[in-house]
Parts: sequence; C-alpha cells; structure tokens
Amino acid sequence: MTSATITTGTASNRGFWRVPLKTLAVTLAAMLLLFAHDANAMVWQWWNSSTYQHCLFVLPIVAWLIWQRRVEVASVKLGAWLPGLAFLGLAAFGWLIGQAGGASLIRHAALVAMVQATVLTILGPAVTRAILFPLFYLIFLIPFGDAFVPALQNVTASITMALLHLTGVPAHIDGVFITIPNGWFEVAEACSGVKFLVAMVAYGALVAHVCFKSWRRRAAFMMLCIVAPVLANGVRAFATIYAAHLTSVEIATGFDHVVYGWFFFAIVMALVMLAGWKFFDRTLGDPWLAGFRAPDFRARPFLGMALATVGVVLLPLLWNGTVIAAGRAQLPHSIALSQVAGWTIEPRVAGYPWVARFDGADHRLYGRYRDASGQSVDLAIALYGWQNEGREIVGFAQGAVDPDSKWKWTATAAPPPAGKAERLMAPGRLAREALTFYVLGGGSTGSSMTVKLRTLRARLLGGDQGAAVVILSAEDGPGHPARLAIDRFMQAFGPPQAQTARLFAVARSH
Repeated sequence: MTSATITTGTASNRGFWRVPLKTLAVTLAAMLLLFAHDANAMVWQWWNSSTYQHCLFVLPIVAWLIWQRRVEVASVKLGAWLPGLAFLGLAAFGWLIGQAGGASLIRHAALVAMVQATVLTILGPAVTRAILFPLFYLIFLIPFGDAFVPALQNVTASITMALLHLTGVPAHIDGVFITIPNGWFEVAEACSGVKFLVAMVAYGALVAHVCFKSWRRRAAFMMLCIVAPVLANGVRAFATIYAAHLTSVEIATGFDHVVYGWFFFAIVMALVMLAGWKFFDRTLGDPWLAGFRAPDFRARPFLGMALATVGVVLLPLLWNGTVIAAGRAQLPHSIALSQVAGWTIEPRVAGYPWVARFDGADHRLYGRYRDASGQSVDLAIALYGWQNEGREIVGFAQGAVDPDSKWKWTATAAPPPAGKAERLMAPGRLAREALTFYVLGGGSTGSSMTVKLRTLRARLLGGDQGAAVVILSAEDGPGHPARLAIDRFMQAFGPPQAQTARLFAVARSH
C-alpha cells in the first residue's frame, strides 16, 4: 500500500498509521545511531550547560503540540514522498559542510534538519504541512547562542553605563570593565544574558503560536521576547552595581546571584505574558488546521523510501571517512622555539601571567623574549596536524583570551597585515595587546571566516589540513607601549608563515 486518504476515528485508520510510524521510528533511530557523536554532544550540552537546559523541554512540547492536532492530522493524506530526499540531501550536505569546516553548530543544525526532512520523506507533504509548527519547533533543540555573547556583553555594559550616569554614579568603562569609586566590575560571559535570551525566544515562539492567530501580533510578541530580556539584563547589571555603590561589592553581588537565579527570569517572563495577555486572539476551541489545504502528491512505498533515506545520510559519512581523512597528517616529532636576533628567552614573570589557549593542539610553544632595552614580548605558537571538534584554531575560548584567566578582551586594535589585534585587561588596570596570525592554506590571516573557508576547502578536497596559530603579546608599561615592542620583535622574528613552515617541517620529519 503506498497511499491512502484517512477517515478519522476508524480502527483501520489506526492500523494504517502503525506501519508508517514504525518505519519513521526505525529510520530516525538508524539516523541518530549513525550520527551518535553529534546527538550525544547535543544532549550533553542540554544537560550540563545552563544556557541550553531549556532544550530538555523541547521534545515534550513537540509531542504535546502534535497530540493536540492528532484528530485533524489523521484526516490528511499519508504516504512517502520522493522529493523529500532532495531536502534530506541538502541537510546531509550541510552536515558535511559543518564537519569539513569544524563547525559543531552547523552539524547540529543539519542533524535536526535531517530529522525534519525524514519526517517529510516518510510521512509525506500533507502530514508535514499539518504538523509544520511542531516540526519547526525542533530547531530549539540546537544549542545556539554562544556567538551572541560578545555583542550582548557590550549591550549590557552600554545600558549599565547609561543608567549609572542617569543616577549620578561616577563610573568609567574599559570594554566590559566598569569601575566605580568603591568597586570594579566585569560584564562577564555569564552576565551577558544569553541564557535568558535564548530561553525567552524559545518560550516566546511557543506562546506566539499557541495564543495568537494574527501574524502581526505574533511578530510583535516575538519582538517583545527579544527586547525585554536584553533590556532587563542591562537593568539587572545596573542594579547590582548601584547596590554596590550604596553598600558594598560583596553584598551586592551575593544578592544579585540569588535574585537572578531564582526570581528575575520568572518575573520578566510574567511581565511579558501580562503585556501580551489582552492581545491573545486564539481560544481553546479554535481548530489548529483552519484553512488548511493538504497538497496532493504521488505516494511511494514506505520501506523503499526509508532505505533511500538511510542511503542519503550515509553519503556525507563516507566522504568524511575517505576524502577528508586522507588530508590528515601526524606531527610526531618535537619542536622548539627559535632564537631571535637581538632578543633573549627569559622566564615569564608577571602579576597575572598571560597564556594563550589552544585546546587539542599537537604542539604548544610558549616563550618570553626580552631585548637590551628591557622590553618584553610573549610568544605563543600552536601547531595542528588537522582540525576537528575540540581541536580548532578559532572558536569560543580559543586563542589570546582564555575565559579561565584574569585577562579579558576589551576591544579590537589596529590589525597588522594578515593578522588581527586585540586589547586585553586584567584587574588593577593592567593592559596588554595581542596580535594573532592564523596560518593555513599557504598564507596567514586574522579573519575567523577566512580560516573556516580555507579549512573547509582543504577538507572537502582532501588537501593538506595543517594549521598553526602565532600570537605575539606584550603589556603596556610606562613609556613602553605594547604595540611598539611587538612591532620591533616582529621585524626580527620574520613572517609567521615562514616560522610555522619550519616548525611543520621539523614536526613531520622522519
């Protein structure tokens, strides 16, 4: 049997749905088994990261939304749909792009898209159209939000400073560091409000669908769910600093953690719901599929389409295991930093030692160089035979700014040729500059996007996947600007790509 028009409420109806639903369940189980690494990584983030614990509620919500439509869905045409494989192929190719580019977010998004495309392929376009919003809501299984952290830190800091000036509190800001007469504060990653924002967007999307019929009202409510948490987080940060101004830093920060952890999110959510309450235009008795017109299509055998589905999602895995794997090279031999003319290597001593972070690197080299005038420059080099999840040269917490250290990013600086420059600060108004050069694909760059594209090209085409990072950093001192010392060191050090080429040759030599 390849297709049927279902009549609601009959025993044969329930029996007919049993085969396609079992086929769908087995197909999805096979897919999740094939992509178990990414599926497990997503579940790990849901369970262990407070930013994504709202994802634990998404599957029960989707099940509830489908259950609400069960009678109406049972009346639409059911049957496997051949064009669904094209959507599945696009999602599978997206996973390959994410794998080749070392972007876990893209892989996770592609895995969710493959699940959605599988439902379309096995159950057909009519059923998919009938449960379109529940399928769409699966996107909130994707752990996304980290990319917004820097922007949200800056927005929160700006709102806080505006309110401090409005209330007459003397304050000074350096990047994400705010100083008042009796304290020093950092708008850290945890204070960016990203947890609040992504959870509120997921909640708002659900409310907008369940409680509104008008698309204008839905859009307005979603805008409120985006703006309200951002503004509220700025107010919370201001309130913490203002309380510290009136009392002490210890009392204010302790109170902030209790209030924000237990009450703040619930209060803002309640206020948003209260603001939208009188505009709700959907009642409990309204049908979910009002005005629904099921598309007509030629249905295919369920089993054949299930086998084709598994075959399509196997293709990127095969490419990853052959072409991409061929470009990986081991770096088995030891390497060492070079001597630099006019500079000597010395022990690194500082109030807050600076160390770059290179998770998963095959080789890490650190050294502090001093010249005859007493200027010091820190050098950090990392070599990777290839990049993969957990061993990437660009990404959150990688490079010049380790979130676990006392040094924090404050601003960008004038970039050098084929590199990037950042300003860092530590408690006590210590400041330093760091120049970063990513070396891969035959050249150097300071662009994260260029790194991703070069990595993607090398992996998809089976090229050399070797990559390196060179970071030069120095502290500002009286009469000794950090950038001046770094520029003088670079003249003697030479091009980063020449230095890393020598190190790669040694590390790969037999």
